[in-house]
Amino acid sequence: MNHPIRIVVTDDLRRSRLTVFFRLLLAIPHWIWMYLWGLAAFVVVVIAWFAALFTKRVPEGMHGFLARYLRYQIHVYAYVTLAANPYPAFDGSRAYPIDVEIAPPVDQSRLTVFFRIVLALPALFLSYVMNYLVGVVVLFAWFVCMFLGRIPEGMRNLIAFTLRYHAQTQAYCSLLTPTYPSLNVGLE
Repeated sequence: MNHPIRIVVTDDLRRSRLTVFFRLLLAIPHWIWMYLWGLAAFVVVVIAWFAALFTKRVPEGMHGFLARYLRYQIHVYAYVTLAANPYPAFDGSRAYPIDVEIAPPVDQSRLTVFFRIVLALPALFLSYVMNYLVGVVVLFAWFVCMFLGRIPEGMRNLIAFTLRYHAQTQAYCSLLTPTYPSLNVGLE
């Protein structure tokens, strides 16, 4: 069964040593923009929660806004964690070497919408732990990229796996999908 939130990897594994060295500094404008966009996304999630409680579906416009934010978030995280090399666009609209595909809105159970945050707690905890542990891999990957000018495929795939789980968790929490995050290891 395909999950409605999928990560697509088209990365070529090459990394620019110069941008790898300054990666965290280069990402500062993205962190600021992601924080501001995240505030708006939070407000939209709250409104979408009420809409989904009454109509069993997140309205198209809200779904599109939240999907673009999630896509942008994954692009930035892929850049920062060295899973991808090019500098991401600020609107999440362009294709990116680590990209997320998000299915259109579907009907959702009012009961699961009502209890979504409680239901998401185990997935949020696991996502947090995975992101923390992959930080060690990213630190090691930084040295490897500086030395080789590329990232080993296994490291990139591990980072992409955690990004996929993060994307599915965020999508579940923000009502983009009623499907719970999956630990299925296949990357598309």
